[in-house]
Amino acid sequence: MIKIENLTFNYPKQKELFNNLNLQLKDGSVHGLLGKNGAGKTTLLKIIAGLRFPKKGYCRAYGYDTYKRYPDFLKKLYFIPEEFYTPSITIKEFIGIYAPFYPNFSKSNLYEYIKEFEIPDKGNLSSFSYGQKKKFLISFGLATNCQILILDEPTNGLDIPSKSKFRKVLASSINSERSFIISTHQVRDIDQLIDPIVILDEGEIIFNHSLDEISNNLAIQIVDELPEEDVLYSESTIGGYSVVKENIDLESTALDVETIFNAVINNKDKINQIFDKSNKPQS
Repeated sequence: MIKIENLTFNYPKQKELFNNLNLQLKDGSVHGLLGKNGAGKTTLLKIIAGLRFPKKGYCRAYGYDTYKRYPDFLKKLYFIPEEFYTPSITIKEFIGIYAPFYPNFSKSNLYEYIKEFEIPDKGNLSSFSYGQKKKFLISFGLATNCQILILDEPTNGLDIPSKSKFRKVLASSINSERSFIISTHQVRDIDQLIDPIVILDEGEIIFNHSLDEISNNLAIQIVDELPEEDVLYSESTIGGYSVVKENIDLESTALDVETIFNAVINNKDKINQIFDKSNKPQS
């Protein structure tokens, strides 16, 4: 489990990005970390990875303070940033240098992913295209079989077939002992994978709920005309409007993560009231 409590952070000569931030991320889930530009998503990922240090409070993963970067913690975590560097070496050389840091690394898993992604298994990594480099790093990260895999904008630079293969290989790697944290603006690329949805806005966690909780509390409907009442959020769509309302009748509706995100960003107080009400014990 990853636990962040009363965490405060700011960059030098800048105002606080986080002030008493609290968050818990459980094992066995693919956490979707969503937010607008500048919300602090990448910084939060770096704090979890031990690359940024809290000013106050703490971030702990499996009992380790992440900023201390103990080897026993680092071997449990692999971080694939949005902006990355691949050394001028071959895949074989990369494996020889980096695989020993991860005791559960599987060479056979890596080559399965390389085959699935249709990555050249020969040649220098520096000669690969941006998309090939990213697919290799994703493959290596999955093959470490580490307990925490952090991916920042993993589908940026991938073509449509590669995005489909990314979803396939990631889904095959999910188990009860691993935590995946994916931060992305390309929500539709991974909306069938992420659960729960965590939304960060202006340095605060304003939403953190599972898909089951969301479907029990919110309903998305496509209507020809906008209702006059009880609409939490609406947006134009082909042939009408997509409307988010409280799911009073517990109807089963298809969830669209992007629409849910827009609804929370635009009407967080009312939506959180609905979830708070549903979480109260029945008298």
